[in-house]
Amino acid sequence: MKKPQLSIFLILFLFMQLAAQQAADSSYHNLLPEAQQPRVEQLVTTILSRYHYKKIALDDSLSSEIFNRYIESMDYNKVYFLQSDINRLQKYRYELVNDLKKGIIMPAFFMFNIFRDRFAERNDYIQKRLDRPFDFTIDEYYDYNREDALWAKSASQLDSIWRKRLKNDALNLVLAGKTEKEARKTLKKRYKTLYKRMGQYQSEDVFQLFMNAFAGCYDPHTNYFSPKAKDDFNIRMRQSLEGIGARLMSENDYTKIVEIIPGGPAAKQGILQPNDRITAVGQGDDGEMIDVIGWRIDDVVQLIRGKKGTIVRLKYIPAGKKASDPQKTVRIVRDKVKIEDSIAESDTLEIKRNGKTIKIGVIHVPSFYLDWDGMRSHDPDYHSTSRDVKKLITELTSAGVKGILIDLRKDGGGFLTEAVNLTGLFVHNGPVVQVRNSDGSVKVEEIEDEGVHYDGPLLVLIDRFSASASEIFAAAIQDYARGIIVGTQSYGKGTVQNAMDLSRFFPRTKQKYGQLKLTVAKFYRITGGSTQHKGVLPDIAYPSRWTAEEVGESSNKNALRWDHIQPIPYQKVDLNLSKEIPLLRKGHEKRVKKDKDFKEYVKRVDEFKKEREITVVSLQETKRKKEREEKESKDSNSDSKKKKKKKDVLLNESANILADFIHIKNK
Repeated sequence: MKKPQLSIFLILFLFMQLAAQQAADSSYHNLLPEAQQPRVEQLVTTILSRYHYKKIALDDSLSSEIFNRYIESMDYNKVYFLQSDINRLQKYRYELVNDLKKGIIMPAFFMFNIFRDRFAERNDYIQKRLDRPFDFTIDEYYDYNREDALWAKSASQLDSIWRKRLKNDALNLVLAGKTEKEARKTLKKRYKTLYKRMGQYQSEDVFQLFMNAFAGCYDPHTNYFSPKAKDDFNIRMRQSLEGIGARLMSENDYTKIVEIIPGGPAAKQGILQPNDRITAVGQGDDGEMIDVIGWRIDDVVQLIRGKKGTIVRLKYIPAGKKASDPQKTVRIVRDKVKIEDSIAESDTLEIKRNGKTIKIGVIHVPSFYLDWDGMRSHDPDYHSTSRDVKKLITELTSAGVKGILIDLRKDGGGFLTEAVNLTGLFVHNGPVVQVRNSDGSVKVEEIEDEGVHYDGPLLVLIDRFSASASEIFAAAIQDYARGIIVGTQSYGKGTVQNAMDLSRFFPRTKQKYGQLKLTVAKFYRITGGSTQHKGVLPDIAYPSRWTAEEVGESSNKNALRWDHIQPIPYQKVDLNLSKEIPLLRKGHEKRVKKDKDFKEYVKRVDEFKKEREITVVSLQETKRKKEREEKESKDSNSDSKKKKKKKDVLLNESANILADFIHIKNK
C-alpha cells in the first residue's frame, strides 16, 4: 500500500510545482472559450462566405492573413511578443481557416493567453523601471513608428524599446508642466490601469477580437459584435447619442475621433475634428483628468457620455500632430444630438468681378438626414435634406443670387433616398446611382420627376471627409455635367452594410448571441464606375492636408477595390461644361498665385505634411523644449491669423470660381 501512496503524493507534488510555475509565469488566469462560441464561429464563417459582397476562398492564403491580423490586433507596435513567440505560434498560420469551418476556437485563446503573459511581463518591467528616474540630458532618440520593425529577439531588447518609450512619455509630461517624479507617478498609474483592464478581459472579448481579425479580411466595414458590445451599441442608439456627438474608434492605444456627428455639441462648438486623438477625460470644470491612453473604447465612451447639461473636458492630440507635440483641452457641455440642430443652412457671398458685384448663394449640407418619424406621421414640417435645401434655394433666388454653391465638406453621408431627391432639385429626371448586390443583381435609383427646382449655375464643394451619400450626389452632378465639382478627392466609401442579429439562428435558446455587420452591396455611378475607393475626383482640385493613404477608404486595409459595371443611358445637362472647366481652372490658378490667403493656406498644408513625415523625436529635454517652444509659437501665430481674418479660404475661392462660371455663361 505504501508504493501507491508515494506515487499519488509525488504526482500531487509535481502538479503543485507545475501550477506554481504557471502562476509565476503569469498573474492572469487563462481564458477559455464559452460553450456556444464554436457554433457562432461556424455560423459567421458560413454567412460571410455566402452573403458578403466579396467572395474569398477559404484557403491557406486567407488563413495566413487572419493569423497576421490577429497578431496585429493584439500587438500592433510589436512591443509585447518576442520572435520566439511568433515562431511558436506559426503552427497555427495555415490551420485557422479549417478551424473556423469546424468550430475549433481553442488556438485563438491559446495565442491570446500567451499575449497576456507577455503583457504581464512587460508590466513588471514598466513598474520597476518607473521606480528609477530618467536622465533627460542624454542625447538619444526614440522612433515611435514601429510598423516595419522586427520582433524583438530577447526580453532585453524589449526592455530597451520600452525604456525609450517610457522616457518619451515622461518627457512629454515634464514639458507639459509636471516634475520628473510626478511624470513617473502618472505613468505608473497609467500602466497599472492598463494591466488591471487587461485582467478584466472576458472570453467574449477574445472571441470578438479573433472574429474581427477574420471579418476584417473581407473589408473594413464588416465587423462582429459580441453580445455585450451589441447591447452597449443598442443602448447608445436608444439614448440618442447623449454626450458630445462624436463617433470614436480605438487605434494604437489611442481613442480616435472618426466622425463629428452633425447636430451634436462637438459639431456646434467646431473645435474637435476627425482624426483628433483623445488622451484624457475629466468630469466637470475641475474634475481630475483621467489618462485614457490604452483604454478599451467602450470604457472611454462610458467616461465621455453623461447626462445632458453636464460638462466633460477632453485632452487631445490634434489631427496630424505627433504625441510629442503640445496637447489641447476642450470643454464641452453634453447634450443630445438633435436633427433640428443639424439641418442645412444658407448664407451669401458677394464677389467683385469687372466692377460688378455677383451675389453667390451658399448652402451648407452637414449630412443627408431624414426625420423618419415626422415623415411617417405626416408632419407637414418634417425635416429632410432635400426638403430643407429646396426651401433655402427658394429664399436665395428670391434674394437675387446668381449662382448656388453646395458645401459638402465633412458631410459623412446618410440616407441614400435623400441623395437621390437632392439630385432631383437640379436634374429633371433620370438615374442617379446603381446599386449592385452580392448576387450580381443591379438596382437603379432614379429621380422622381417633380420638375427641376433650380436650373442656374451650380458648384459643389467636397473634401476628403465627404463620404457615401455626399459622393453619390456629387458624382451625379458631375456625370450629368450639371455643375462644377471643386475641392479635394472625396472619402471613397461606396459600399452598403446590413446588420444581422445572430440570435435569429438560435430561436430555441435563451443564450445571448452577438451581431454581424457585413457588406452586401456596392454603389456605382451611372457611368459605370464605382465610388468605392476612388471617391469623386474634383474638376478643379485644391491642395489637401491628407493623402488617400492617410484618410479615407484607401487608408483601410482590405477596402474593396474600385471597379466598374455597365453604364446606363442618361442625358447630360450642359454639353459645354467640358470646354468651360479648363478655362475656369486656368482662372483659378492665376488668381491663387496672387491671393495671400490662399498662398498661406498652401504653405500650412505643406508644413502639415512635412511634420507628419517625422517619426523620430529627441529624448534630450533641452532639444525637445526648444522644438516645442518653436512649435507652440508657430501654432499660436497661425491660430491668431485664423481668428483675425475669420475667412474660409476654400469657400471664398470656390465662390470666385462660380463667379467666373457665371461670367462665362453670361458672355
